Amino acid sequence: MTDRTYKINEIFYSLQGEGYYAGTPAVFVRFSGCNLRCPFCDTDHGSGTMMSGKDIVSQVSSYPSRHTVLTGGEPSLFIDDRFVDALHSAGRYVAVETNGTRPLPEGIDWVTCSPKDRCLLRCCDELKVVYIGADQDLSVYDGIRTTHRFLQPCDTGDPDRNRILLHEAIEYCKSNPEWRLSLQTHKLTGIR
Repeated sequence: MTDRTYKINEIFYSLQGEGYYAGTPAVFVRFSGCNLRCPFCDTDHGSGTMMSGKDIVSQVSSYPSRHTVLTGGEPSLFIDDRFVDALHSAGRYVAVETNGTRPLPEGIDWVTCSPKDRCLLRCCDELKVVYIGADQDLSVYDGIRTTHRFLQPCDTGDPDRNRILLHEAIEYCKSNPEWRLSLQTHKLTGIR
């Protein structure tokens, strides 16, 4: 691995809170920086620490779980084949959470695509769409080849609006059984 540096918002150990791997112990590497500006984003892109790839892998390796989630921000702005290879060499299972607007390096073990705008990615392991309301056209994702489709009600910060979105998402999944409901269990349980 080269000594390239990356702006890291945080590295932490917790349980995956949403989607297919919900409840799985994982090391999260949150990159700082994104090519989109979503109003519900939970990452402060202004903060971050410059770290070498070697230091990132070393810190990730200090945790017992092999499952490593590269998230952001948008990790596709930063990661490359060498970075993924270094994590694999350290015995890590590499998952990435991406908005699907940019190509990804080869060799990633699990790709979660959570499109917010235009999506160039045509294939992923898991499609996780943030549900923002009944007027949202979910048919735009029909062309994405995936094994798992998740609909996740947006956390608006307004409990009344959140209840409406949850109800609508449940009804959508019941009417379209190729979709599954995904809740942000880390928020429901109060874990990071």
